[in-house]
Amino acid sequence: MEKGGGKKLGTFLGVYTPTILTIFGVIMYMRAGELVGKMGLWPMVFIVLISNSITLITTLSFSSIATNKKVGVGGAYYIVSRSLGFEIGGAVGLPLFLSQALSITLYSFGLAEVIKMLFETQFSLNLVTFGIIAVVAAVSFVGAGFAMKTQIPVMIFVAVSILFLIIGAFMKGSFIECFRTFPSNFGDIFASHEELSFFSAMAIFFPAVSGIMAGLGLSGDLENPQKSIPIGAIAATLTGFAFYVTLPLFLSMGATPEEMLKDRMIWSRISPVNGNIVILPGLFGAIFSSAVGSMLGAPRTFIAMACDQVGNKKALGFLQSKKGEYASFALSLVIACAAVFLGNLNTVASILTIFFLTVYGIVNITAALETLSNEPSWRPQFKIPAIISLVGGVACIIVMFLIDPLLSIVAIIIEVILYFILRRVAAQNSVTGDARRGVYENLVKNSLIQLKDLKMTPRNWRPYIQVFINDNEKQLKLVGFASDFGLSSGIVTVTKIIFGRLGEEHIEIDKEVDFMEEFYKKNSLSVFPEVTVMENFEDGVLSAVQSNGMAGLRSNTIMMCWPDNVDIYLPRYLSVMRRMAALKKSTVIGKVSSDFNLKNSSKTIHVWWGGLQRNGDLMLLLAYLLTKSPAWDDATIKLLRMVPDESAKEVAESELRKLSTDSRIAAEPMIVVKEKDELFEHVLSRVSSSADVVFLGLNTPEKGEEEDYAKKLEIFAKPLKAVFFIKNSGIFQGQLLETGNEKNR
Repeated sequence: MEKGGGKKLGTFLGVYTPTILTIFGVIMYMRAGELVGKMGLWPMVFIVLISNSITLITTLSFSSIATNKKVGVGGAYYIVSRSLGFEIGGAVGLPLFLSQALSITLYSFGLAEVIKMLFETQFSLNLVTFGIIAVVAAVSFVGAGFAMKTQIPVMIFVAVSILFLIIGAFMKGSFIECFRTFPSNFGDIFASHEELSFFSAMAIFFPAVSGIMAGLGLSGDLENPQKSIPIGAIAATLTGFAFYVTLPLFLSMGATPEEMLKDRMIWSRISPVNGNIVILPGLFGAIFSSAVGSMLGAPRTFIAMACDQVGNKKALGFLQSKKGEYASFALSLVIACAAVFLGNLNTVASILTIFFLTVYGIVNITAALETLSNEPSWRPQFKIPAIISLVGGVACIIVMFLIDPLLSIVAIIIEVILYFILRRVAAQNSVTGDARRGVYENLVKNSLIQLKDLKMTPRNWRPYIQVFINDNEKQLKLVGFASDFGLSSGIVTVTKIIFGRLGEEHIEIDKEVDFMEEFYKKNSLSVFPEVTVMENFEDGVLSAVQSNGMAGLRSNTIMMCWPDNVDIYLPRYLSVMRRMAALKKSTVIGKVSSDFNLKNSSKTIHVWWGGLQRNGDLMLLLAYLLTKSPAWDDATIKLLRMVPDESAKEVAESELRKLSTDSRIAAEPMIVVKEKDELFEHVLSRVSSSADVVFLGLNTPEKGEEEDYAKKLEIFAKPLKAVFFIKNSGIFQGQLLETGNEKNR
């Protein structure tokens, strides 16, 4: 397959001409008259208006994207993949490739019908179509420059055929008389005619205006693509719009509905001179050059799509070689030939319409998202408001379902499946980026601006947890708990501590963060990893906590893993906890045994109640949030309270039941009567050693007493499978449950 080279193309030859020749093609010559004959003048005018409005908006959208960056091989696929990511690009690339391959069949069917009518051959329509596809393939294979070289002569032939149609129409009818036929009931325009519904007729007509991207794939051959693509494509689309909206009028002026239904070559009948002489050269030239263009475009789209998706170097090398070009060419040819068995031009046109609308819808949405992203890199020379592109995208989806709901659903399901497949197997490309991140960042920025003006209240509290670790594998279960706490409504940041001095030691922070990203993603944990380098533990943790987050999304709860060296680090945790209180941040110290496993467990959660002001509200709320995680969805929360004797049991149980009701948290009260002189650690071991998770409150030890308190915590934790010591130092201490019970606050 020959590739173009040499002198660069301008707007007219590089964009306008190939686009307008694709727009003025087989449907215009071979189906417009029949559709007007079946539907009537004004329904057909509205079909043209709706179809051209969609393609005009799509042209504006891709022109905007094309003036922001160089469009590579693949045209619309390149635009979508570089804006919305390779997964979405690949999902839309398949219908684009199929639409180009099916276009070969569409044009070939049209030429076959003309040949059958002219020569009255006994060969079947399908056989003639196969022959034309073979000729198109041969011409495309040996001389890709053919379409470019014949563009001007074909343009002249098409212009002559249109001119003689218009002359013949005015000689035979009245323009004014056509306007007098406008129906009195507007609803009649959308009614079915001759067993053909309004949107079925649109499905047949739509490929006539779908050649708007013909010049897009030639961006590499253009002298000034950022100027030529919008000017050439929009000019060609408007030219097609202007002619197609008046074509039903010219046909109605020049022939009766009966004549249009009987003669598909109605153009020849309307022409004032021998129709075959002035019509056939334009008809043959436009259709054949469009077929060759599709035969050349389909393999290029497939190669561009495949090269982006494969990660294997050997496969990539094959695709980029001559053998790869030949293979993609052969695949396009096979699909075009297989489509012949769909039956006829109308069927192929209807399927093509769904594919085109899918592609156009995504292109419009892409342009809208690029504009909404507000990224500094989005600097198109041709700008359009996001709302216009968005309207175009929604219109494509609506029209798809009006034309064929079942086929539209099938198309969307296939694209969704492709998206998820490609999400797993697509080669990663971190260089180009896409607009999705910009859209999310813009939404976050605008949300934060609005958030800062809204007062924070207890009902708005969410767990923004910052977990400190030093070993990804070792503390994985603890991070899993943090993720469960924040899964339904919070944000979890995992901060890995590395001891050292920045700038003086070889510490690769970016690589460590990337590793953590993959590690936690592999373990299905929704967390945000980060790395902090510190020389001193206490000061380093405080610095990391104060720099975490932004605006109203700063961490409010600090979680620290149970240290290996308890004697050294647990007292330091308690010292840090005191300073966290000054920052209005709660502290959680968590210990999860190495053999902890939820499988075959009772999923029992124990919360030892000490009152709202003694950390109880945060303990119970975290226990409740844990049950919102899928892994804990059938867990039981038991609200425990220790009393000195049986006489206090009934009152304590009543208070806990009321607390559960008022806080709207399902928790079973469990009153534990301690034996005489029994220490709490013995009660805890006796009652909670079988529980899966235990929540205990933390006091703040006096300065200098951290080591003694740490030893007590070690005794408490020893018999438990998983335990979380909680210190509520947040701004809403004692108010998080919204119980309405003021006396406990």
